[in-house]
Amino acid sequence: MSENINPNEPFEVRLFKPSDLNQVTTINLSCLPENYHQAFYHILHYRFPKTFLVATASRKIIGYIMCRIERGFSETQRLKLLKKGHIVSLAVLPNYRGRGVGKALVAKAVKGMKEYDAKESYLEVRVSNQAAINLYKKLEFHTARRKEAYYKDGEDAYIMTKDIA
Repeated sequence: MSENINPNEPFEVRLFKPSDLNQVTTINLSCLPENYHQAFYHILHYRFPKTFLVATASRKIIGYIMCRIERGFSETQRLKLLKKGHIVSLAVLPNYRGRGVGKALVAKAVKGMKEYDAKESYLEVRVSNQAAINLYKKLEFHTARRKEAYYKDGEDAYIMTKDIA
């Protein structure tokens, strides 16, 4: 998927459409070791369409984010039950990284979470993925805890959270 990239090429973030699925799954397969069954994408889109977004440039999908809304205990407020927005997956094609695409996807997804009355947002990130950790810190996510052997390959994850109330 390497091509000539114009660093000034504008991108936009919009809601995912079912017709986007092939491009989204291709990005997932090329960027992330965690992959999902196609039905999982459809379920998240059906249940939480305001938090399943794609970024496009020149009518091509260059990144996506998919989230779900859950009810559970807060990561930061002891024993408090609330609605939480869970960032399930975020990926941006390598040639488009460092241009604010991931930041724009997360920011718009968090706005969508608020429309579902979520009070907190959280995600899991590989402890080795410093670029993603830095992005989330810029977006005011904080490390709540470390989850040992979270990924199939045995790598630990940081659980990062942000108050969005």
